[in-house]
Amino acid sequence: MDEAPRAPGAAAGGRGRDDAPCYGALDLGTNNCRLLIATPAARGFRVIEAYSRIVRLGEGLSASGRLSEAAMDRALAALKVSAEKIRRRRVVKLKAIATQACRSAVNGPEFVARVAEETGLQLQIIPPREEAQLSVAGCLNLLDRSADAALVVDVGGGSTELSWVDLKAGGLESDVGRFSAGRLPIKAWLSIPIGVVTLAEQFPEGEIATEAWFRAMVDRVKSDLAAFRRADPFRPIFDADRAHLIGTSGAITSLAGMHLKLPRYDRTLVDGIWMTRADCEAAADGLLRLTPTERAMQPCIGPDRSDLVLAGAAILQAVQELWPCNRVRVADRGLREGILMTLMSPAGKARRRRRRGRGRGTSTQGSGQ
Repeated sequence: MDEAPRAPGAAAGGRGRDDAPCYGALDLGTNNCRLLIATPAARGFRVIEAYSRIVRLGEGLSASGRLSEAAMDRALAALKVSAEKIRRRRVVKLKAIATQACRSAVNGPEFVARVAEETGLQLQIIPPREEAQLSVAGCLNLLDRSADAALVVDVGGGSTELSWVDLKAGGLESDVGRFSAGRLPIKAWLSIPIGVVTLAEQFPEGEIATEAWFRAMVDRVKSDLAAFRRADPFRPIFDADRAHLIGTSGAITSLAGMHLKLPRYDRTLVDGIWMTRADCEAAADGLLRLTPTERAMQPCIGPDRSDLVLAGAAILQAVQELWPCNRVRVADRGLREGILMTLMSPAGKARRRRRRGRGRGTSTQGSGQ
């Protein structure tokens, strides 16, 4: 098994030097609230604090079109914890983003305003294209440069972003000193409003998970993916097996943990491993044979993700059936690492200086890009 590579230049743990500035990346998704705080290092950044909590902000959203009070309260609780960590670490630059749940909810902007009032955090509701770009940026060190192309699949709670990357083009520098988000060779990208939460709500599991139920989820995702044609120039590369997938999501890392038969989830053993398409399908088949209670008892899944992991496996299988390639690299990283790369890069700092020069300075609680 390959040794799991670190995030771009990142080292695990540690407080960093007292005089080193701290940067923060906060991602409020449909299912999770995640925070990463890091300091610049010689070839990237050093993570000094990480926080993650499942909040299910998008619970019931597909049916009602609104964020529920209970979901907003859960998210606010996690955001208050995040805000305290940001203040305690004296973060000098923060980019705090919200994704599909806040994009699609009628009361999404109202919730963002409430977050600002109660926590001081200025969330940006980012568009799908920026979400896809940040996911690719966060996975740069996992791209196999000996291949010709890669398809980065970011499976979220409320949407899935796919980015087709030309690995023979420039712009893939993972050192933050040379990184530029604008030069990433993403030749095609697609966002579909289907994630693990929305798919699981559309296809309730019932008491027993069946192959027919799982197949219905796969076909539902394929119906949205199949109409996209802008990535067709990549098909000969995939047909010749000169491409690979990168899968980034809690559901995919859970599949990897099942594949490795880990007694407990360990990021250092999961992040960066290679799985074959057959490995992914075998892990999904194994999950289908478990009852919901048995699935919840799996150490790499747990009760918070037990009802969503098969939806994630269905999304991954749909992608693999339409864009077949044998190799899949698992990423326990993504948006937050991409945000940090952007905040610390010279290009990102130059943009902030220009904005300050125009009298529109950025707050430590707001946009850094």
